Amino acid sequence: MPVKIDSIADLYRKLPSVDELQRSSELAALAASEGQAAVTDAARAVLASLRQEISDGRLDASAVDLALSGLENAIIRRVRQSLKYSLHPVINATGVILHTNLGRAPLPASTLEHIRETAASYSNLEFEVETGERGKRDVHVDRLFRKLLDESAATGVPARGAEPGISTIVVNNNAAAVLLALNTLAEGGEVIVSRGELVEIGGSFRIPDVMSKSNAILREVGTTNRTRVSDYEKEINDKTRLLLRVHRSNFQITGFTEQPQIEELVSLARKRKLPLVEDLGSGALFDLRLIGVKGEPSVLDSLRQGVDVVTYSGDKLLGGPQAGILSGRSDLIARMRANSLFRALRVDKLTYAALEATLLAYVKGDHDAIPALRMMHLSKEEIGRRAEAVAEKIIPSRLSLEVIDGESVIGGGAAPSAVLPTRLLAIACEGLSADEFSSSLRAADPPIIARVEDGRVLLDLRTVFPQQDEAIVKALIEVARK
Repeated sequence: MPVKIDSIADLYRKLPSVDELQRSSELAALAASEGQAAVTDAARAVLASLRQEISDGRLDASAVDLALSGLENAIIRRVRQSLKYSLHPVINATGVILHTNLGRAPLPASTLEHIRETAASYSNLEFEVETGERGKRDVHVDRLFRKLLDESAATGVPARGAEPGISTIVVNNNAAAVLLALNTLAEGGEVIVSRGELVEIGGSFRIPDVMSKSNAILREVGTTNRTRVSDYEKEINDKTRLLLRVHRSNFQITGFTEQPQIEELVSLARKRKLPLVEDLGSGALFDLRLIGVKGEPSVLDSLRQGVDVVTYSGDKLLGGPQAGILSGRSDLIARMRANSLFRALRVDKLTYAALEATLLAYVKGDHDAIPALRMMHLSKEEIGRRAEAVAEKIIPSRLSLEVIDGESVIGGGAAPSAVLPTRLLAIACEGLSADEFSSSLRAADPPIIARVEDGRVLLDLRTVFPQQDEAIVKALIEVARK
């Protein structure tokens, strides 16, 4: 029954002041541990909510008394909620390995330890311990990239087109890497690129926009579906500063198509004495063909074929932290390092620590230490056995479970047409739609992110760490009991 208007003032008078609340022993203790400001803000918010409910006629005198009896607990809960981390772990059961919205590549355990050691103390980030002089931060990873990319370091024979050796620098993401490369090598001049490669990457960032910010002039050649090397050659003039190739990593053009081979562009660039820059986007440091994925060139593939500078991401196929990486001819990389824009785009010690540890796993040949690579290598049979083990732990209930064939994807804008065979846990819950069931799983602790298809929730354990299987079992049982 709505509260009478003439009783509202009396109900307001029942509410204590913020000062009164804060004098209670329990809230005083909470303020001592969590901060006075947090408790004050929570008390004001809880009281404001009660006032609004009284004003709306939703509380009578007995309801207000009931609310007041739990007022301190309500304030404590609000303080706890307000001080929780907004960024927190989730369980990725989507089967998308490099899920952009879920943080892309999980980091190796060795990376986390190296970050902890580096962050908790001072480090030699820009200091040469032997000489006692100032150093350069990029040396910590450049030495490892040289081992992985510069064939001359191991064979004594430089990779074709890679003279005088290969260097690498790191900025905060691949868009920044492209921006730095174009600004350094082509500011005020023209950059030739195929119309079929003017892609839009995540978050509505478009290659033409990045080029514009670099103060380079875009010169489009060819058509959306067909571009030949002759199209590039016709547009070269005295204002041309470089040739740009952009890997179409997040979509495919099929049917009546043509694209110059990388060897043709390398030959043209050498002939016209222009640098060739390739934006690989994802940028693998291992051969994806080993897991059945074709058409996704590795960084070493491009450098071997004579590309002068390759740009790529750290948190995609490489399996490390977010970073934009530029590898290529040492003389060109040196020019980029000297660009004042490099300082604005450079990364901090935590990124260097994470990247160094990830690269060391590559140098050691320990690919299984890199979670994203390990997930790609999982067989359909391995995933199926885990899915069946999870299903067996769910006692008969409102849930109906079935292990079915399905497909995982790499994600992150890499190999858009490639799929990895997997086994899926397909679940329906009596009394809940698939969307409602999926929402209930997201409300679990930790949240479980799943796919919904054909009226069922699908869980792909390829992207679930084995130690998280029990959390999935617990969440499923809890949902079934509600």
